[in-house]
Amino acid sequence: MTGQNYFVTAAGHCLDLESLDPEPLSSPTVFSTGSPHKLNLKQPYRLYRFLTDLEDILDRVPDEPTRLSLILPLVRHLLTHSEWLHMNFSPPDPVTGWSVLMLYDEPDYPITVQTVVWSPGSVSPIHNHGTWGVVALLHGQEKNRFWQRSPTSTHADHITPTQDHLLFPGDILGLTSEAIHQVEAIGDEPTISFNVYGETNYEQRFEFDPVKQTAIVF
Repeated sequence: MTGQNYFVTAAGHCLDLESLDPEPLSSPTVFSTGSPHKLNLKQPYRLYRFLTDLEDILDRVPDEPTRLSLILPLVRHLLTHSEWLHMNFSPPDPVTGWSVLMLYDEPDYPITVQTVVWSPGSVSPIHNHGTWGVVALLHGQEKNRFWQRSPTSTHADHITPTQDHLLFPGDILGLTSEAIHQVEAIGDEPTISFNVYGETNYEQRFEFDPVKQTAIVF
């Protein structure tokens, strides 16, 4: 699966991960022996192995940007080797315009894996995730509008837009816990994405209203 890897900061800046990390994206780093080493690209890479490698990264790397720089190449490697993940999704709900199919969600395990579908023209609320997240676009075109918190003396939850970024199939987006975005399905076809999230801090997961200048926990 070819495409670009991007990283979104808490300030709403979408950066090309290759410009931040000179290591080749075709050689993901894992920790299964207790120390960093390159993944054996000749071996099949299955979901169980991916989940184990993610847990190792979370145990050994506390910094979110560094975590994401290690996780995004693993997501790309998984999707390149596991075509069945491209075909496991639910059609979007005709009322809400979106659907979520949970692929992996284990109690007391800090990783959730799902596929998300948006019908053409659907627009999400403005939100953060209260955890790090990875969105790998499999089908369609998705516009992400990024925002940053810009508190004023009268409105602590004031936000301002920073930039728009269009994702194409094969592109992968890494989001920090505080990154704020809004998703819109562009074009005539639904968007399908493979999403991975860490353990959500629900007290820090917000839906933002830039008109009312509010942030509501959801």
